[in-house]
Order: sequence, then structure tokens, then C-alpha cells
Amino acid sequence: MGKPTGFIEYQRLAEASEPVAARLKHYREFVLALTDEQASLQGARCMDCGIPFCNSGCPVNNIIPDWNDLVFRGHWQQALAVLHSTNNFPEFTGRICPAPCEAACTLNINTDPVGIKSIEHAIADKGWQQGWIVPQPPAQKTGRKVAIVGSGPAGLAAAQQLARVGHAVVVYEKSDRIGGLLRYGIPDFKLEKSHIDRRVEQMRAEGVEFRVEQEVGGSGPGAVAAAQLLAEFDALIVAGGAESPRDLPVPGRELDGVHFAMEFLPQQNRVNAGDRLRQQITATGKRVVVIGGGDTGSDCVGTSNRQGALSVTQFEVMPQPPAQEDKTLTWPYWPMKLRTSSSHEEGCARDFAVSTTQFIGESGKLKALRVARVDWSGGRMSEIAGSETEIAADLVLLAMGFVSPVRQGLLEQLAVELDARGNVRATTDGDGCYATSVPRVFAAGDMRRGQSLVVWAIREGRQCAREVDAFLMGRSDLPR
Repeated sequence: MGKPTGFIEYQRLAEASEPVAARLKHYREFVLALTDEQASLQGARCMDCGIPFCNSGCPVNNIIPDWNDLVFRGHWQQALAVLHSTNNFPEFTGRICPAPCEAACTLNINTDPVGIKSIEHAIADKGWQQGWIVPQPPAQKTGRKVAIVGSGPAGLAAAQQLARVGHAVVVYEKSDRIGGLLRYGIPDFKLEKSHIDRRVEQMRAEGVEFRVEQEVGGSGPGAVAAAQLLAEFDALIVAGGAESPRDLPVPGRELDGVHFAMEFLPQQNRVNAGDRLRQQITATGKRVVVIGGGDTGSDCVGTSNRQGALSVTQFEVMPQPPAQEDKTLTWPYWPMKLRTSSSHEEGCARDFAVSTTQFIGESGKLKALRVARVDWSGGRMSEIAGSETEIAADLVLLAMGFVSPVRQGLLEQLAVELDARGNVRATTDGDGCYATSVPRVFAAGDMRRGQSLVVWAIREGRQCAREVDAFLMGRSDLPR
């Protein structure tokens, strides 16, 4: 706990942000970490609640009350050690995690929860600033070799854990840079890529080898056969993510101007990194419609506004959730409620219970879309008669989530068993967890669980690493 009466004496303080007009002119992060004094007072709000539900609300089971108390008392380096004991990359989650821990905070029952995410952000940044985060190479090598396919948060977490206990780890990434969706899916204004780069350098110093532009299971230049990895390595972890986007197969889908979000967002990240693209999908001067109300849709909104869109509209097929949840029914679980992101605050018209029925074009180019209002009575969607209307649009971005991993290539070559949703089948508890139907092949992250959060990917990467270590060595000292 922090100060015994801190939750009574101090109010929750949100992190400061750069004004909208200023931050729309660049792609850098605009949220400012708390000062030491501010973080200390926020840590003081952590009450002696008896059962810290924040621990179980956090997918990596961060020991939140402990580092809140340490920050309150000014013991920052100890707080960092406690934070790192459960989370390899707190500078990622301190920026982009939606903070289910805060929804589970006991204070959230009847007041504002502890600002856990902002404190985590402050601890991680201070650790880098003070030089406390350094490579942790193993004391000795085991002689075992592990290949990891995918360099997103699951693959990186597994790689770091396994390297630190002495295994030789090689991470394969089909793209030209390490990071997966951290690199090319999340805009720089939410997560600057220097945070990934310095972790990669730390991991290299710990013994992890990274091989980019090598697509395992691919057929083009740089392709690596899955059988080759099974022959060369003692164990293989597939952590490639869920990359098959949910499509909208309505008339006019083929028109120029209708794109998946993941065709649009990575291009801007590449430009920010200094790449020169022969052709870029941009929102400049266009009437943009984003279909999908989640985080990816929000990222499309923020990027479109920075590119100078004429207007941005976001549609969601589900009904508008309540502005405030009924905490007596939802706490300590993640509530369904209306969430307004920083990108929405920058300019966006939002509408709910709207279904797109047709894309309308002229000479092969998108000009408008036809939409209809829908009713969700009885839990089933039905179109409301006479509610159809046309919305002018020059660019539509489909951000409706991802349905499964890509089956072609890696998964076909491995012939691993899939579950009913098309994800790699592997359990998370009991003997043989994270192991697939193919011997020596393990699965973690979105490729196993489906589309999810970065913090869940880190959890699965860490837990999978422990199971691989136990498989190779007969036992493991890595945390569960």
C-alpha cells in the first residue's frame, strides 16, 4: 500500500498531453510522464484493500501495490525491479495498454482508480533515463537452440526469457524491422519506435539473434522452410500474430479507395522511419470513413487527422455503449462503456449501430458508401427499414478486427492442429501447455489466442518460454 490515508487525501491525476493543435502537426508521442513528485502522490493513493484485484485484472499479474508503495517512498530502482519481475516491456504497456488493472482497482468501486498505467510509464522511463535497464546475459549456456517466428510482443518476451537462462535464441521476422505490430501497426504518436530499438539492442547483448526479411513458410526471396527450423533447432515457437483481417464483402468492395487499416497504418510508420514509398495511401484532403470502433479504428482516425483529412467519420455496427458502466454489475471486470480516445478528441464524427451495405464509385474510384441503421433487439442485428442513406467518402478504412492467423505458408507447412476459430490449438494450463500438436513446436500470443492486447501477448510469451525451458531441460526456474 501507499500512504494509509492517501486515497482520501489525493485525487487522481491524469498525465498531461500536448494541445491538440500542436500534436496534429507531428507523429511524435504527446503524452507526458508524471514527474517524480506527481507519481509519488499517485502511488500514495494505493490503499490497503486486503485483496488487490488489480493483480488479477492485469494479464501479466503485475505486483502493482508493491511498486506503487515503492514509488511513493522514492525507491524507484526497487520499483523497476518489481515491475520487471512480471513484465519484460513496461515502457510498451505503460503507453499502449488499456489498463484492465485500473478497472479492477478496489478504489474504482466508488471513485477514481489509482493511476496505475501512469505510474508504470514513469517507472519504466526513469529506469532508462537512469541507466538501470541493462543487458542481463546468462551466466552459462545450455547448448540448446530455440527458433521463434514473429518479433511482436509475444515473440520478444519469449526470446528474452529463454536467452537469459542460456538458450541460443534466433528470432525470425518477415518484415525489414523487428517489432511486428508494435512496429508497423501502432502509430508513432502512441509508441515511438526508439522504445523497440533499445530493447532489441538490450536483447542482442543478451545473446538473441534477429533475422529480418526471412519469412518462415514463405515462397519469395528470403523464404525459410519450416522443416529447416525443425531440423536445425531443438524447439520452435510460432508467435506470428493474427493477421487475417475481417473483410466487408459488400458490392463495390473492389473500388479504389477501400483499404484495410493494415494497408494504411504501416505505410505512415515506414515514412516516419525514413523510408521512401513509391505509392502511399493517404487521407490528405479526403473525406475519410473508418469502419470499426476499436483501437485500430482509433489509430486510423489519429493518422488521418495528421495527414490532413478533410473530414473523419467512424462507424461502429454495435450499439453505442453507456457513457458510464454499472460498477455494481461489472467490477472488477473490464466494463463495456463508451471510450473516447485521444484520437477521437482530435476530431472525429462517431456513429453507432450503422451497417455499410454498399460502396459506390465512379470510374472505379470510391465516391460514397450506402449505410443503414440497424436494430439489436433480442441480441440479433436487423436492418431498420427506410433508414438507408449515402455518405460521401474518398477513402474508407476497414478496421473491423482480425479473424485468425494466416493459414497459408507456415501453419500449412507445419500441419499444426487449429481450433474452431482457425487459431493454433494449444492449452495454457497443465502438462504440455503451449505445445501444439506437432512435437517440439509451441505457440504463443495472438497466433494461439486470437486478436488480443499487447499485455496478453507478453504474458503468453513469458509463460510459453517457461514451458519450452522445462521441455528442453526437464525443469525450469522461469516464472509462470
